[in-house]
Amino acid sequence: MTPRTPGSSLNKSALHREQGRLRRFRRILPSLDLKRRQLIAERSRERTALADTEKDMEELTRQVRRELPMAGDDSLSLEGLVQVSTVELGERNLLGVRLPTLEAVHTQTAEYGTLATPHWLDSYAERLREALELSVQRQVRRERLHRIAVAVDRVTQRVNLFEKVLIPRARENIRRIRIHLADGERAAVVRAKIAKRKRQGVAEG
Repeated sequence: MTPRTPGSSLNKSALHREQGRLRRFRRILPSLDLKRRQLIAERSRERTALADTEKDMEELTRQVRRELPMAGDDSLSLEGLVQVSTVELGERNLLGVRLPTLEAVHTQTAEYGTLATPHWLDSYAERLREALELSVQRQVRRERLHRIAVAVDRVTQRVNLFEKVLIPRARENIRRIRIHLADGERAAVVRAKIAKRKRQGVAEG
């Protein structure tokens, strides 16, 4: 999309080409800038959503420590009590950016005898399921945020390319061609006057 700089072809045809490029660049830039602003707004929302998920995880941890302090007893092995079995993911297209969506998290709880285990284990298993779901949700939100951030960088680079390179270059090319054409027109006028004076001199002689 980089315009060719006018070299020896400093003529009206080159001027029309550069003017056409400038018009196209000016048409494209607003839509690019709008996309950039929309992506930045979405990035802000995703950051807030991720922060909310992390707060939920912290609150759940505090709740477990407050309500189930006995879960910290090393004499009872709770490893593998609840595990993620499957994760269902979807996809959303946002302004050309493919974002994963979390559809469902399925967990599996290990079997344990109700008579041989503490009464609070059911409640603890439920809290573990919540923690695993929040953990998966956090991973998905981090990936969404990463993809949006990459898209923001790319669109910002394109906006800068148009604003700082392509449009100024096209304007400069147009200015150079116009100066060249104006110089040519002035030179033609001067030549015409000189030729007229010569003709008049010959006629008078």
